[in-house]
Amino acid sequence: MATILPLFKILLLTIFCSLSYFIGTYTKSTPIISPSPALLKPANCEFQLKTTNPNTTHKNVQEPLNFEPNHTLPLPLEIHQQPFPNCPKNYTNYCPCQDPNKEKLFPIDRRFHRERHCPEKGEALRCLVQKPAGYRRPFPWPKSRDYAWFKNVPFKRLIEYKKSQNWVKLVGGDRLFFPGGGTSFPKGVRGYIDEMKRVVPLSSGAIRTALDVGCGVASFGASLMDYNIMTMSIAPRDIHEAQVQFALERGLPAMLGVLSTYRLPFPSRCFDMAHCSRCLVQWTDYGGLYLMEIDRVLRPGGYWVLSGPPIGWRISYKGWERNASDLEMEQNNLEDLARKLCWKKVRESGPIAVWQKPTNHIHCAQKLKTWKTPKFCSDDFPDHGWYKKMDACITPLPKVEHVRSTSGGSLEKWPKRLKTAPPRIRSPTIEGVTVRTFNEDNQLWKRRILYYGSVLKFLFDGRYRNIMDMNSGLGGFAAALSEYPVWVMNVVPYDAKNNTLGIVYERGLIGTYMDWCEPFSTYPRTYDLIHADGLFSMYMEKCDILDILFEMYRILRPEGAIVIRDHVDIIVRIKEITDRMRWNSKMSHNEISPFHSEKILFIDNSPQ
Repeated sequence: MATILPLFKILLLTIFCSLSYFIGTYTKSTPIISPSPALLKPANCEFQLKTTNPNTTHKNVQEPLNFEPNHTLPLPLEIHQQPFPNCPKNYTNYCPCQDPNKEKLFPIDRRFHRERHCPEKGEALRCLVQKPAGYRRPFPWPKSRDYAWFKNVPFKRLIEYKKSQNWVKLVGGDRLFFPGGGTSFPKGVRGYIDEMKRVVPLSSGAIRTALDVGCGVASFGASLMDYNIMTMSIAPRDIHEAQVQFALERGLPAMLGVLSTYRLPFPSRCFDMAHCSRCLVQWTDYGGLYLMEIDRVLRPGGYWVLSGPPIGWRISYKGWERNASDLEMEQNNLEDLARKLCWKKVRESGPIAVWQKPTNHIHCAQKLKTWKTPKFCSDDFPDHGWYKKMDACITPLPKVEHVRSTSGGSLEKWPKRLKTAPPRIRSPTIEGVTVRTFNEDNQLWKRRILYYGSVLKFLFDGRYRNIMDMNSGLGGFAAALSEYPVWVMNVVPYDAKNNTLGIVYERGLIGTYMDWCEPFSTYPRTYDLIHADGLFSMYMEKCDILDILFEMYRILRPEGAIVIRDHVDIIVRIKEITDRMRWNSKMSHNEISPFHSEKILFIDNSPQ
């Protein structure tokens, strides 16, 4: 009996282990988590998967992912989150940091009231900005360059106020037409450009990035696209109402901006050309502060183009209703300031004057020794452009050994410039960024864009025009999209580990600095596609990510899309919020591996 008992225990243990094994095998082979029916529903899904190709390398996108727990008991009702409310109708065109109601609280001296004045903590908008009644999908590019639906930007003030200057017209009662007129374009903007290219080599490929100050409806930037020149058009929100919104509705790069107190949100040495057509900037006031800011952002050898008062005053002073002697003095002061900046006047022809910045400061440094003012800036961070006050000083160019050398390094002509490692990388100024990492980044984003295209069925067919990359890094995302009819606003967070915006510009791309704890300087419904790579990980401890998502909702166009890449835990948290925004969304593995911790959330803003 003593022998039988141990044998009986061993038999029971064997049966128990075997039973556990079979149960485990059954559980492993039976899916525990099933995709949500809402995620599998293809109707009205902007990113509906294309027909499956059996040879595709992206097999992991066949089914949406679901990382939520499966509860066997119903949750208490209070745990179920309610959808976010819609904003009141008077918020349809709300710009949080350029709110005209808030402008009244600030002094008008130097147009400080036009600067960014964002909501304080706790004042952020927490409702969903709605589209205006009758909103329609914008015209596809390039038709959008000339036409926009009036109901999308229902403002008549500019149409009436600038009627004789042909900025914009209302045709057929429902469409806006942009004939290319302007205050300084009596022959139309194309005639203006023809006059300019007699002096400025627009067709050479040497000019790729341009800044248009006081851009109106961006007709100047629209015409420069015929020369493969990408123009950042800026204007304040002023009495003409929604100039920048008109520009973005046309599919043109633009943002709200003003020369007032702070530097423009761009790095030094970023634009090949800067332009002002009667933009009403007081260039010689405040010690020449504003022209010195243009000098900061202008690339060595870059061009400054000015038209309107005082240029051409001998012919136009009566039409301007100005005193001829006052205009003459104004131009003399402007010429003197340009000389002190060491700019060379290339030519003045009719209504246009053109200056060129020196390629280095060797001779300039010698001249400044004999003048009391201006002086070189002592600031060691010329690329800082986020709430950094302007100083009436000349931003020094990087030192060179030879008078014929270009400070900071020479750039390739466009389009070779896009794929060539730029000078800021070749002469390493950013830790960890080398020619090798630059080339690897280009290849990485080529693969990622192809992957996105396998999910977003409209990525390559012209549906999207205005695209924003909220954390652009080296600009690889934008570079990979360069062959398609899109433009990308490359945003570099001002406090990112690496300040790469200068690299982005040296590639022939455009962008801006930003703090995503604040709203962006644009109107609602101005971007078709928004891309956020690792952005929420960066801001998780800095501010409430809910506010960032509300801002993304505000600036995204109806029928637009969002792509968010981040750690799976953050993606799950974001999806909980986007579901309450009534967005269609789908979680996916990245293109590397289903076992990688980084996941992707594809969001569709199509009506449900």
